[in-house]
Amino acid sequence: MEAAGAGKRILVLNSGSSSLKYEVFRMPHRESLGRGSVERIGEASGILTQSSPKGTLRREEQFKDHGVAMERIAGALVDPASGILGSMAEIEAVGHRVVHGGERFAASVVIDEKVLAAIEENIELAPLHNPANLTGIREAERLFPGLPQVAVFDTAFHQTMPPAAYLYGLPRELYDKFRIRRYGFHGTSHRYVAARALELLKRDASNTNLITCHLGNGASITAIENGRSIDTSMGFTPLEGLVMGTRSGDIDPAILGFLEERGYTAKELTALVNKKSGLLGLSGISNDLRDLEAAVDRGDERAVEALDVYAHRVRKYIGAYSAELFRVDALVFTGGVGQHGWRMRERICHRLENIGIVMDYERNKMDGSGEGIVSAPYSPTSILVIPTNEELQIALDAYDLVFDGSSRARRRTDNPL
Repeated sequence: MEAAGAGKRILVLNSGSSSLKYEVFRMPHRESLGRGSVERIGEASGILTQSSPKGTLRREEQFKDHGVAMERIAGALVDPASGILGSMAEIEAVGHRVVHGGERFAASVVIDEKVLAAIEENIELAPLHNPANLTGIREAERLFPGLPQVAVFDTAFHQTMPPAAYLYGLPRELYDKFRIRRYGFHGTSHRYVAARALELLKRDASNTNLITCHLGNGASITAIENGRSIDTSMGFTPLEGLVMGTRSGDIDPAILGFLEERGYTAKELTALVNKKSGLLGLSGISNDLRDLEAAVDRGDERAVEALDVYAHRVRKYIGAYSAELFRVDALVFTGGVGQHGWRMRERICHRLENIGIVMDYERNKMDGSGEGIVSAPYSPTSILVIPTNEELQIALDAYDLVFDGSSRARRRTDNPL
């Protein structure tokens, strides 16, 4: 029998190509017991950092691969001086972030060989992320043999979009042969803040429409009708949609052909729109909002224009999704920019009064350390700032699937594997 109030310890892993982030939660209490990361895996020198109520830990060494990183994480978790756990046996489930589930997954799932095979099949859709996610799962299986593992997909929440939203105006054979369609990303974040917004507003998903804005170095916006994503700005890849830190967002595709005719290679064009555009490309200064705000204060014209373009694109999508939803009960801001950038929120909401989204500009000047409502009391649409917590959402899904028979995650499985 489990001790009263002990809860279940769930390890959440986010495995990247050269990094491994982790956090341990006590569920269902939603309590973070500590977190850490290993950076620069495969390089000559890497760094492991960990923080918990017992203290902080930092180690520099070479982590030649993810297997070594996982072994060092295991040691850090039970470190006598600043560990998170007394024993690795306390971990009862592992939740994994997986970027792309394709059309196979509309909800989080317990991992088995069929699920692993499906994740592998989707590598062609996310060649930079799914292989690293698979590596994290395999290493966790090796370290925790027989322990339940759960996959939480960035794309799953958007699988409720109708064909009108996810199909491109391209020859149908490209969808049939190559699965080219809008998938959307940041789904775990959009789902988390939507649920939190319902809690704060004391509303039920069945009669609530939301627009959620995840604004950071990567940025996306989602229209949520009665708890279901019906449209989102990112598409076949995370490049489509809003202007971002270094990504262009929506552009006329003929621009790429125009540049190709002038000597740009496919590789150079890919780097251009993914790593050299967005706020960085427009301003010529930085992809960091804080740097650009400082430049605006100095009177830098390009910084002003970059931020105006960013706000204009977000506002444009809010207007489009307002038309699609017919009624918007709340507009939610999250992500690094959405949570901390009060001046950007102000830029975005300026001129939205005509569709019933009225900001309280004084209340909006919150420091970003918490959450709250920043709309005027008489605004037909509430405006909320909510810090996202994708790691907690992964822990919630893992707990639901492994330990809770009612399983909120299972209830979202519209097209199970």
